[in-house]
Amino acid sequence: MEQTKKERLESKGWTIGTVSDFLELTPEETILVEIKLALSKSLKERRQKQMTQSELASQMGSSQPRIANAENGDASVSIELLIRAMLATGATPQEIGQAIASVG
Repeated sequence: MEQTKKERLESKGWTIGTVSDFLELTPEETILVEIKLALSKSLKERRQKQMTQSELASQMGSSQPRIANAENGDASVSIELLIRAMLATGATPQEIGQAIASVG
């Protein structure tokens, strides 16, 4: 955000902060959210190169909307589902680890 815009907003009583500040997340919760988003992004990139959401869902015994939620970082999707979906696209544990390691 531009410094002048920030100063203008603060002068009118607005508080500028991060999403983590707004949601009052602990540092651990913030990292967990970032890990889930990194896995979601990696899953989407891998899946788009190989198959449709419906095909992946069928392969996993899940539904297309659930895969869409996983790829879009929906909070209701577990890390377990994200990892299972990545494995179903042929990801290795090392590739999953690299996606997680990209957080930071």
